[in-house]
Amino acid sequence: MNLEFLEALRDIEKEKQISMEVLLEAIEAALISSYKKNFGSLQNVQIEINRSSGEVKVFARKEVTDKIEDVRTQVSLEDARKINPSYELGDILEVEVTPREFGRIAAQTAKQVVVQRIREAERSIIYEEYANREEEIVTGIVQRQEMKNVYIDMGKTEAILPPSEQMKGEEYHHGDRIKCYIVEVKKTTKGPQIIVSRTHPGLLRRLFELEVPEIQDGTVEVKSIAREAGVRSKIAVSSQYEHVDPVGSCVGPRGMRVQAIVNELNGEKIDIVEWSEIPEIFIAHALSPAKVLTVVTDESKKAAEVIVPDYQLSLAIGKEGQNARLAAKLCGWRIDIKSESQVEEENEKDLLSVDMEKNKSFLGNSDDNLQNDDCLEKEKKNKEQNSTEDDEEDEEKREKS
Repeated sequence: MNLEFLEALRDIEKEKQISMEVLLEAIEAALISSYKKNFGSLQNVQIEINRSSGEVKVFARKEVTDKIEDVRTQVSLEDARKINPSYELGDILEVEVTPREFGRIAAQTAKQVVVQRIREAERSIIYEEYANREEEIVTGIVQRQEMKNVYIDMGKTEAILPPSEQMKGEEYHHGDRIKCYIVEVKKTTKGPQIIVSRTHPGLLRRLFELEVPEIQDGTVEVKSIAREAGVRSKIAVSSQYEHVDPVGSCVGPRGMRVQAIVNELNGEKIDIVEWSEIPEIFIAHALSPAKVLTVVTDESKKAAEVIVPDYQLSLAIGKEGQNARLAAKLCGWRIDIKSESQVEEENEKDLLSVDMEKNKSFLGNSDDNLQNDDCLEKEKKNKEQNSTEDDEEDEEKREKS
């Protein structure tokens, strides 16, 4: 190794942001292993690289002792003092043992170590960069598909779009530019593994942040999102300023802002509703585009009963219950939707059952009254009979007398 090698290490330090001192220390550690492997030495050796000239030297480290057991690791006090009279028992003596051909071996080893350290440093830099970007949106180019996984070129590395995170019915072609949401960044032996998603609700949130300046500056806030990727989504927004229309801000002039997001998601329908801290109002908004007549909530059960006009029932429920399902996810409430006619029928049945109960009660009372009258009549007859018998007995007594 020479000055040119040191200059190359300095260039690597600037370009790859890897400390030159770290590289030199790694080369020195690798050269120790290389020396022991190539020269079959069991000596305790130390390698030094001159930071100015690049010269490599190998030193055998021996302990100064009065009784030598292993000449490869120990030296007598007498021999040590021949080199330097200041040596004492227990000191370490360093003797240069640089082989003649060690320069070629050192160069090969240094190259391997530098290449390996550069790879490790690049992997570490990429990992740190993307680990801090979890839950953010990134743009990449579709590279290839393997085992249903889509690999996306992110520039410095590749991201994986697994089947579970792919939108239903969406096709991915080589060279397509798509936006994805970073779900997780893993550190592996082969470098960082970046998992991205096209179905995560966070993707919709980040797309609105990109398209709507009012969300970026905090004027409009995204409160909740319910999404069935590739089909339909609902997003609830609110504004801290009365003069700002949160829904209008998200829709944009002539619907340009929301349309850009719909295009990015390949035609996924998006309902934007205004959030309210009053559950009844929020639930009514969440069922948009259906019109709601009444909302009755039960806070303890987190359940709501919604009444809609007959002609709005199918719209409120949606295809295969999609509108009601998304509204329930958006609000966090269990929603039971009924039409006006259904409610009227239930009310009529309730009234009928109440009337029947009343009639039963009345009939029960009437029977009791009849029974009471019969008892009174019997008592009256008994009294009359008893009095007649008493009169007859009195008359008999008078006749006898």
